Amino acid sequence: MNVLIADDEKDMLKILKVYFEREGFHVFLAEDGEEALTIIYNNKINLAILDWMMPEISGLKVCKEIKSKSDTKVLMLTAKSDNEDELEALIIGADDYVRKPFHPGILLARAKKLLRKEKIVHIKDIKVDFEAKKLYKYDMDLNATKTEFELISCLLNHKGSILTRKKLLDIVWGFDYFGEERTVDTHIRRLREKIGEGVIKTHRGLGYSLEEEENE
Repeated sequence: MNVLIADDEKDMLKILKVYFEREGFHVFLAEDGEEALTIIYNNKINLAILDWMMPEISGLKVCKEIKSKSDTKVLMLTAKSDNEDELEALIIGADDYVRKPFHPGILLARAKKLLRKEKIVHIKDIKVDFEAKKLYKYDMDLNATKTEFELISCLLNHKGSILTRKKLLDIVWGFDYFGEERTVDTHIRRLREKIGEGVIKTHRGLGYSLEEEENE
């Protein structure tokens, strides 16, 4: 899924980018409201995280523009403590509101809650249960490992895009992992043994993707 994070604090943007990418999100960054709108107009954004006070165009105005033209989720960030400001943001159409300072992990959790309309996703005959963190085939528990579940979740979040082995290592294993890239191949092979061959596509010399349409 695509997430836009717009804030004029560069260090915060870098930290949040790391947190969100490790969870499999494709992250766009903007340092002002004008840049945020340009990204919105040119990309399919599932969630926009907007700082209230930004140069050029305020986060509130960006939120209003987004909501007038799309169903993109919006989460507002602000250092303000006035409840009237929170009410104004919600009236404009913001889906959630987080006051600064905050822990990046808490923001990530709030973002995931906004995006996860469905706790269960079906891909062919595979059921992905995000709440239980389990994979099922014909309603039989496949006993997927934590890594296998995170791999399929990562591919789902980037459905339609090819992920390199390095990208998968960074997201699933973490940036501090220094093992071989072929580790990914081993886990993909084991995952395929459980879910079948027709779900994850191999792109020789490039990486892996999940192309199958989700069925509600």
